[in-house]
Amino acid sequence: MFNFSEDQIKRYSRHIILPEVGGSGQKKIKDAKVLCVGVGGLGSPVAFYLSAAGVGTLGLIDMDKVELSNLQRQIIHSSKDIDKLKVESAKKKINDINPDINVITYNERLTSKNVKDIIKKYDIVVDGCDNFATRYLVNDACFFAKKPNVYGSVFRFEGRATVFKPDEGPCYRCLHPFPPPPGEVPSCQEAGVLGVLPGVIGLFQATETLKLILGIGKSLVGRLALYDALDLTLREVKIKKDPNCPLCSSKPTIKDLIDYKKFCSI
Repeated sequence: MFNFSEDQIKRYSRHIILPEVGGSGQKKIKDAKVLCVGVGGLGSPVAFYLSAAGVGTLGLIDMDKVELSNLQRQIIHSSKDIDKLKVESAKKKINDINPDINVITYNERLTSKNVKDIIKKYDIVVDGCDNFATRYLVNDACFFAKKPNVYGSVFRFEGRATVFKPDEGPCYRCLHPFPPPPGEVPSCQEAGVLGVLPGVIGLFQATETLKLILGIGKSLVGRLALYDALDLTLREVKIKKDPNCPLCSSKPTIKDLIDYKKFCSI
């Protein structure tokens, strides 16, 4: 009925026996198309688990090559992948895990010029980027395209995750109308990050993605999960639509994509 091969039935049997998933749910996962923005600390566990779960099409966009310093947390890459393109390294690992997955790679930077053409091919976007310009770009592009944006970020020992879903909850600009001044928030390269932390937050993102695909559970729309690895605590903060949001309010001032590099340098 769902056109699964015998091997696929065995592979996904632990999903299929779940009443909340079943064969129909696994078919939804198989038919889903998810774009991973970044194949680094967050993108690694997201890509691993979504491919293992059977997400039929995974898009990977990242313009970087694997470096030795990445391997402390970017678990989809290995020592033999150093100097290889991250998207190609990740594609090989994904197909080793699950050869059923259609992996589409984009070895380029996501920009205002290419984002519309790329994300229109996907149902859900998972934001695993590590810079504010791309974060605002993904937020705005997903809002205009009416695509769910599964957000995650990490810093030192702390991580955050939520889901921005147009017309159902706030967007990233409701939470942060403007980026911090340049240099105020150090990068992971400058401040460091506990190697396992992106794994935890990436798994939150992968979980939320599967819930969106299946239409089950209570999503993180309107809720910001705050994880502290040092205290091993998980807190929740409710976030609401900002009535004055420049993007998603009733009187927006942002009506198309902008120059995000310039916006984040002000």
